[in-house]
Amino acid sequence: MEPPEIIEIDSATIACDGGGGALGHPRVFLNMGDEAHIDCPYCGRQYVLKADAAAPASH
Repeated sequence: MEPPEIIEIDSATIACDGGGGALGHPRVFLNMGDEAHIDCPYCGRQYVLKADAAAPASH
């Protein structure tokens, strides 16, 4: 199934609230870890890390 929206991002950690104000969903914080993309479990938006984005800092 194709995601409803694909969004390119610069950071491996993002927050998704579904957009649309009251028509969205609770804000969730998503961390890609070592992956290049992640899907929101609520709305299905797919967040893709830009190729030129900095790698996440490890501890």
